[in-house]
Amino acid sequence: MSETIVDRIEDADVALSVEAGQWRDHPAVQAAGILSEIADQPPAYALSAAALGAGLVLRHAALAEGGARALASVWLATRIKAAIKSRIVRTRPTKLLEEGEYRTGVDGPDEHDYNSFPSGHTADAVAGTRAAARVAPGAALPLAGLAVAIGVVQVPRARHHLADVVAGAAVGWLAEACVDAAFRRLRLPARLRAGLAHRGGDPAAMRDARAPGQGDQIA
Repeated sequence: MSETIVDRIEDADVALSVEAGQWRDHPAVQAAGILSEIADQPPAYALSAAALGAGLVLRHAALAEGGARALASVWLATRIKAAIKSRIVRTRPTKLLEEGEYRTGVDGPDEHDYNSFPSGHTADAVAGTRAAARVAPGAALPLAGLAVAIGVVQVPRARHHLADVVAGAAVGWLAEACVDAAFRRLRLPARLRAGLAHRGGDPAAMRDARAPGQGDQIA
């Protein structure tokens, strides 16, 4: 049977993983990898919840909204990537490099070594940073850069293949877009601003909260 374009892409992806994975023990790669763990599920949830809690306590509507958006987006991204991982089998680069084993397909072992696709770190990074950019559009570019860095470093770390990273980014983008649509549909940003303004007893802020605000307008 002749090789298809998908086969060629996969072969190139695996070859890149083997080449890049040779750097996995380099101090710079290890340091970047440790920093990228901020996008793992527990710290991503913790940071989002902390922003939400601080925003509510300080009556800072943008901070609270950003935390709520990030928390919901990371949660949804995690659910989506977990559902995909449970069906799609792909050997992680580490196992490929250390044991020479590579498998791909569907409905195989639902185990860590075979759950490379998609990258959960990248999914959570993209979901969280896009959520934060909704309330801080001026920081959108550095936030996007942070998400890209977190995703890309997974390849030399030998944690994920490049295709896993791209798929994880798509999952994060989709999750955050769904959460943003829900926020807009339910007018949650305006309701949050109104609620915090009411707690603060600021009539002017309450009037401002009735009008569409920053969280409702960012595309």
